[in-house]
Amino acid sequence: MAYFKASWAALSATLLVAACGGGDGGPLGTQDANPARGALMQTPPPRITSMTAADFTAKLQASASGQGLQQLAGTPVCGVDVQYLRYGTVGGANEATTASGALMVPTGSDARCTGARPIVLYAHGTNITKRYNLADFSDSTNPAYSEASLLAALYTAQGYIVVAPNYAGYDSSTLSYHPYLNADQQSKEMMDILAAAKKALPTLMSPTSASTKLFITGYSQGGHVAMATHRAMQAAGIPVTASAPMSGPYALAAQSDATFYGNVNAGGTIFTPMIFTSYQKAYGNLYSAPSDIYEAAYATGIETLLPGDYDFTTVVSSGKLPQLALFSSTPPAPAFAAITPPTGTGATDALFAMGFGTNNLIKNSARLSYLMDAMANPDGVVPAFTTGAPAANPQNKMRLAVTKNDLRGWSPAAPVLLCAGNGDPTVFYSLNTGLMGALWAPQVAAHLVTVLDVDSAVTGPSDPFAAAKVGFANAKAATIAAAGPNAAVAVTAAYHGGLVPPFCNAAARGFFSQF
Repeated sequence: MAYFKASWAALSATLLVAACGGGDGGPLGTQDANPARGALMQTPPPRITSMTAADFTAKLQASASGQGLQQLAGTPVCGVDVQYLRYGTVGGANEATTASGALMVPTGSDARCTGARPIVLYAHGTNITKRYNLADFSDSTNPAYSEASLLAALYTAQGYIVVAPNYAGYDSSTLSYHPYLNADQQSKEMMDILAAAKKALPTLMSPTSASTKLFITGYSQGGHVAMATHRAMQAAGIPVTASAPMSGPYALAAQSDATFYGNVNAGGTIFTPMIFTSYQKAYGNLYSAPSDIYEAAYATGIETLLPGDYDFTTVVSSGKLPQLALFSSTPPAPAFAAITPPTGTGATDALFAMGFGTNNLIKNSARLSYLMDAMANPDGVVPAFTTGAPAANPQNKMRLAVTKNDLRGWSPAAPVLLCAGNGDPTVFYSLNTGLMGALWAPQVAAHLVTVLDVDSAVTGPSDPFAAAKVGFANAKAATIAAAGPNAAVAVTAAYHGGLVPPFCNAAARGFFSQF
């Protein structure tokens, strides 16, 4: 569920591109400690970065990684101005708070850069470092730098306005936690930053206007956010031109049940406490104390750990979280020995086995309670496909929370592209992208929903996603070649956070260009 760089290595290094610009915005305004939803806290918002198309092209050409990004995105047609937005929104319990984000606008005289421009509303992937800020192009050590650079090159430099929240709980937000995978809050926040951005556009140093075209996209956690936002906007009667959720945990309850059944995904020791803290703050009933769920070595301070000062590597090296062992290698009850860890799953046996150990995060008592409820009130997909729907009547508080934030049960009225890779070890393809495609079979047949597996063969000369598939295949082959005897581990490490994102984003832009 992340832009997962972790201790696996720097997975997105090939996406990095230098950016230039000045900080011509002045001090941040503080109009109201609790501004209304969608309120812009500084008018005009400060411009953090300004690049002409020639500036951006020169920066791309100056490095091999930049040249790779330019090959993926195309030569910049427009310059890029990046504004830092602060706006009013709400937290997971609907409490008033603030958040920040980026507003990237195209500049220049080319017809594709002037006039009313379409908006891409983008939701980023999981990051655990609180200072994450998509508007900060001046610091290549910024944890948001590679994702922000990708957005600027793929979208803004080609004529799209990009609106991208850092999320409540990050950067300058006054919220003390992050409402992770909270479908209601995160969709509200996406709408709030969009409202703030529209207020900001006419006030900029280079005033800009938005067209009526609105595209929604996001990767991993952001894929879930993007789909939740499309659903919320559709329910509110707000027009959406098209959306492209990418590699998101849409069937969140099914993915969670699979995890507790022993199918532990890569990064599970990061995502699980982020999910449980988010829902504890929103609903207040997952546990009486963190020690009800977490082993004593990790329980103290875990609710304020993520996001915080750590990154994916240092949170493990500091001993704050185990790297791999989500569950104990001792079964919570004899009946669950066969799934502690599971075997007979094929290539994923090794992946799932890594999720078990003696220095584990989640208590056996918590796992047992969850599993007993999962058996009594099964999901319609896990452990076996029945209805395809979430559990109708879960009793376990953790299962109730993930079911509340599961995105099954709605149908889009505007075009949707679902993009992911079938070998994803972090957000399982079959339980999420594949499942949503199956549940939306009538919309797929009507060409309203398109499902793209970038880790699949080109279907022929008319395949509209041939470039994304070939690009992914080449990147995967290069990863294998560089790793030698460690190829399988290298691909697992790079798959979700490094290999899939650029090619799904490129496919999303191509999809949006049809409209």
